[in-house]
Amino acid sequence: MYPNLQEKAVVDAAEKIMIETMKRYDPSHDRHHVERVRKTALSLARNINPTPDLLIVEIAALLHDVLDKKYVSPEEAADPYNFFLPFFQEMSEQHGLDLIQDGRAKIITRVIENVSWTTENKLRAAGEWSTWHDQCVELHCVQDADRLDAIGAFGIMRCAAYGTVINRPLHTAPGDPEYEHATIHHFYDKLVKIRDRLKTVPGKKLGVKRHQVLLDFLASVDEEAGGKIE
Repeated sequence: MYPNLQEKAVVDAAEKIMIETMKRYDPSHDRHHVERVRKTALSLARNINPTPDLLIVEIAALLHDVLDKKYVSPEEAADPYNFFLPFFQEMSEQHGLDLIQDGRAKIITRVIENVSWTTENKLRAAGEWSTWHDQCVELHCVQDADRLDAIGAFGIMRCAAYGTVINRPLHTAPGDPEYEHATIHHFYDKLVKIRDRLKTVPGKKLGVKRHQVLLDFLASVDEEAGGKIE
């Protein structure tokens, strides 16, 4: 039964790293976001047959934003494996779970490195999206969970929060010089496309409802921006 005592100790240690790191980030990428991703990723994984490696899913979910390129330098984000290597070494020494030896440390960091929407787009455009990307169910669980938190009610709040942090206008009309930099443009540029890029069957089911929340919200924005009184 997952997690055993060793696995729980490693997960708890990863959670501590996450909490300390997320203190430095804004509310769109805080520990509460990560906890939702963790919970959703595990739920997705448990509803897939055969069940993927839950330890890989949980640790990758917990650490997926530690090296987010919006908050760290390109140099820091360039090599997740070496960045997290001291953590994996410490877990082996302290708790006897050698994720380096059994190969899971490399998988965890590869999942972390490939969760991002932008990374997937770049790899696909360059013809570098591989069989591993298509077949790694642990990656799919964490990706879907992260993307599901970008749509629906929490997605709307997170998008507005990040736009505020970087001082974007919330809304401008199409054709306005600032339109492509407005928060509302991000909904059309990315968020409404997420439903069709979810990879797990349970993730796709969740995506239908959350996608509709986005569409209803955007319809209300258009209605209110028009200033019409029916």
